[in-house]
Amino acid sequence: MRLSTLKRDAVKKRMQNEAYDLIVVGGGITGAGIALDATARGMKVALVEMQDFAQGTSSRSTKLVHGGLRYLKQFQVGVVAETGKERAIVYENGPHVTTPEWMLLPMHKGGTFGKFSTSIGLAMYDRLAGVKKSERKKMLSKKETSAKEPLVKQDGLKGGGYYVEYRTDDARLTIEVMKKAAEQGADIMNYAKVTNFLYDNKEKVNGVAVVDRLGNETFEIKGKKVVNATGPWVDEVRSADYSKNNKQLRLTKGVHVVIDQSKFPLRQAVYFDTEKDGRMIFAIPREGKAYVGTTDTFYNNDKSKPLVNQEDRDYLVDAINYMFPTVHITDEDIESTWAGVRPLIYEEGKDPSEISRKDEIWEGKSGLLTIAGGKLTGYRHMALEIVDLVEKRLKQEFKLKFKEVDTKHIPISGGDVGGSANFEQFVEDKVAAAKAMNLDTDLARRLATKYGSNVDDLFAIAQAAQHQSTGLPLELYVELVYGVQNELVVKPTDFLVRRTGALYFDIDTVLRHKDTVVDVLADLLGYDANVKAVYKQELEEAIQEARHGQHQPAEK
Repeated sequence: MRLSTLKRDAVKKRMQNEAYDLIVVGGGITGAGIALDATARGMKVALVEMQDFAQGTSSRSTKLVHGGLRYLKQFQVGVVAETGKERAIVYENGPHVTTPEWMLLPMHKGGTFGKFSTSIGLAMYDRLAGVKKSERKKMLSKKETSAKEPLVKQDGLKGGGYYVEYRTDDARLTIEVMKKAAEQGADIMNYAKVTNFLYDNKEKVNGVAVVDRLGNETFEIKGKKVVNATGPWVDEVRSADYSKNNKQLRLTKGVHVVIDQSKFPLRQAVYFDTEKDGRMIFAIPREGKAYVGTTDTFYNNDKSKPLVNQEDRDYLVDAINYMFPTVHITDEDIESTWAGVRPLIYEEGKDPSEISRKDEIWEGKSGLLTIAGGKLTGYRHMALEIVDLVEKRLKQEFKLKFKEVDTKHIPISGGDVGGSANFEQFVEDKVAAAKAMNLDTDLARRLATKYGSNVDDLFAIAQAAQHQSTGLPLELYVELVYGVQNELVVKPTDFLVRRTGALYFDIDTVLRHKDTVVDVLADLLGYDANVKAVYKQELEEAIQEARHGQHQPAEK
């Protein structure tokens, strides 16, 4: 099954008539992972998301599937071991959305990291995280460190550590996992908000009431088990159920800024500690830009629109100028920004600094299952834990049996490329095939690298070449049509923010073609003038937020 926007109504109809084994509430990476694991076992699954997929935390991260090196400092050995191993699985199953990135850890006199402790720490990290031989750490001299990244502060430089992280496109990772769940039979819908839970005569949850936010129509979905995987909205969703417990979320906000490489010519990803508070920050080159983050502050404002304030911008600009003193970055150099909230589990009586990044599962009296906390890297393992529990309950209560599968070995959508070792060859083969179709080879390489084994669908759209009449560049047109046919693109923001990342990493293209994108989408999906005006306004607001953030009430 494809996630086609044109078939959304048919999916909605099916949701009202089916009896599901599992209903997943939440379309971020955790919900997507749960839907994939459950369908792989043979469960009948429905998933609903109140916004667009990955619109919350899952498109607003540092865009790293990382092994959790900083948790070594807190002696969270188990977290490092698990995230390191999961990272390798995520890469293997989707090399088109995840890629190894060597990371430089500069060491300065008086800094957090000394030569000995860094060497020991990275060696422990390699061992715990099961790092493959070719990617094990190297210790660099001062000269070697400067050669890797000449912009790094020379004053007090002693050397560096060099180790591998994995860069990802978090929103695309989420959509590819979601597409795989749909391919395996899950019924999936965005812009569908759960308003209430339904119960049987024993007061056990057996479904949800949903409002389709595009058509303002309310409907019900019936299911034997319901999982709440709504990230920052977990407490809000749980409050509609009568079950109570002592745990709640504490949200923290993380901010990133993007600067063009003409202003900040970063060659090498760098992980460094700030002068102000010793917090660790990433600076990462990507597609002609450098992005830097993240901050970590408590957050109590609007969860659906966490905004970047001046304090956040100043903090990151100061951090850049401290570690890269020759670049002289100013606030005006920031092209775009994003902010995300992390849903961390807070227990009464615990100090905020003790808040763990670990995930937890709660089971209410009503049978409602909730999963919260955790990290992008651990999404597959989180899904495994909770689907194991769902399966156990379905066996106990309904005598149902399911297949034994291991999602370790299930490539996500686009990931059928013969494994990570074969990915480069796969891309070259697709470029050769595109050349035979008279398609531009650079375009073919970009599309094959980004969409993996789904690229033939994009080549077919490119060959039909109806973009000339629209005024959109071929690449943008191809991705837009593909997004409507396969990735449930409803609004221009879905496409320009989460399916392509263009708003963050290519804002000039967005400014140039935003109106045409709205026009083409309106034609493809049959918007009326009112809807078109609303979506246009939403896009303008998203551009405004990315470029300037917004003045908002002080964060409590």
